[in-house]
Amino acid sequence: MSPPCPQWDPPRGHQDEANQGTWEPLGTSAAGVGGRRWPWRGLSSTVSPRSPPRAPPLVQPRCLRQSALAPLPQTKMEGPALLQVWVLAAVALGGSWATLPDHHVLPDHRVSSETGAVFVHELEQELFQEAFFDGHEDDDVAAPITFHAHLRDHPDLPRWLRYIQRDPHQPGYLYGCPTATEVGTHTIEVLAYNRHTYGTASQRLIITITPAPDGEPPYQGEFLVGNRNVEELLPAAVQETFLQVTAGVWERDDLRVINITSALDRGGRVPLPIEGRKEGVYVKVGSWGTFSPCLVSAASPQSRFRCSLGQQPLASCYDTFAPRFAIHWCNLTLDLLPGYLVTLLVPLAVAALLCLLLGHLMCCRREGVAKRDLATSDIQLVHHTTIHGDTEELRHMAGSRDVPRPLSTLPMFNVRTGQRINPMPGSSDGARVPLLSQ
Repeated sequence: MSPPCPQWDPPRGHQDEANQGTWEPLGTSAAGVGGRRWPWRGLSSTVSPRSPPRAPPLVQPRCLRQSALAPLPQTKMEGPALLQVWVLAAVALGGSWATLPDHHVLPDHRVSSETGAVFVHELEQELFQEAFFDGHEDDDVAAPITFHAHLRDHPDLPRWLRYIQRDPHQPGYLYGCPTATEVGTHTIEVLAYNRHTYGTASQRLIITITPAPDGEPPYQGEFLVGNRNVEELLPAAVQETFLQVTAGVWERDDLRVINITSALDRGGRVPLPIEGRKEGVYVKVGSWGTFSPCLVSAASPQSRFRCSLGQQPLASCYDTFAPRFAIHWCNLTLDLLPGYLVTLLVPLAVAALLCLLLGHLMCCRREGVAKRDLATSDIQLVHHTTIHGDTEELRHMAGSRDVPRPLSTLPMFNVRTGQRINPMPGSSDGARVPLLSQ
C-alpha cells in the first residue's frame, strides 16, 4: 500500500480564481524588476518588455494526480434503495420503448392483370388507417399517409409499373401496361408512413400477369386530355366515363383502355401553379373495329397541315368530349396494327420468295457434265479437249522454266549495256532521253 500523500498547498503568489488574483514572482516588488511592471499584474506597464516572462504552470504533485485516477470508494447500498433504483430504471426504459414508432404488417394482397390492358391498383388510405389506429386518436381526423413501393429485392419498381400520389391525404396508385415480356408473378412491397405518429405499415402486393386470350386490339387510338392529371383518370369510374364518350366518337362499343401515361413522362412541361392548370394525360384506347370517319379526318394529312398553322383539324367531333375532357385533337394518334404488319411483312415476303427462286435456278437447275457432253457433238468435244490440254501444258512449262525475266519487260533499259535508266529524271525532260546509246 502506497504511503498517504502529504497535504498540498498552492505556492505563494497563487490565488483562487474566484478572487481573480494574479501570479506574482516571489521576491519581487509591485514595480517589478528594473522599474518595470509585468503585464500579468493586471495594470498597465510603464515600459513593456519585448518578451515578458511567462508564468510557470500550476502543477499538482504526482500523488494528487494518482489519487484523482483512483476508483471511487464503494459504498454498500441498502435493499430498499437498490430496489428504488431498479424501479426508476425500469420506468425510464419503458418510457423510451413507448416512444418508438410502431410497425404493422398487413396480409398479402393478390391481384391479376392481362397483357395489352391498363393495370391500376389503388393504395387505400382507409386500409392503412385501421392498422395505425390504436384507440387514442380521433376518428374524425385522418392522419396523413405517404407510400413507398418497390419490387421485392430491388430498389425500384419494374419498368412497366409507375407510382403516383399527389398529396399525403389522397390515395396512391400503382399503374402501368404490362407487355408479353412481363408475363409472370411480380411481388411489390408497399410501405406506408404515418406522418403524425411516424408509425409504419407494410404489405406485399402480388401481381400475376397473364397473356390476353384475344391478343391486343388491332386498332388503337391515343388521345391527349389537357384538363386532367394522371391520378384523376386512374379510378375505374372515370375510365368508364371516358370509354363511354369515346364510343360515341369511335362508333364502337368494344373499346378498352390500353395505357394511361402522364404528359410529363412524354416530355411535357410542368404547369404553372395556377388553379385550373393540369399536366395532361395520354390515354390509349383499343378496339377490334375500324376507325370512324371523324377520327380518320382528324388524323389526316390535311388536318396535320392545319395544326402546323395553329388551326383546328378537320373533324366534326370536337365537342363530343366537352366539357368533362378537353381533347387536343392535333395530338391524336391512330395506330393500325394490320396496316403496319402489311407494310412490314409484304416486302419481306417478296424478298424471301426471290431468294428461293434464285437459289433454285442456281443450285437445282444445273445440267451436269455428263448430260452436257451427251448433247454436244464429237468434233466440238475433241476440239475443246485439245485446247484444254494445250493450255495446261503451256502453264506447266511456264511454271518450271528458270530463265531470267526479259529486259523488254523492264520500264527503262539499255540493250547493249543492260543499264537501267531512272524513268523519272530530275530537271531534264524524260521524253528526250534516248532509249539506245549513240
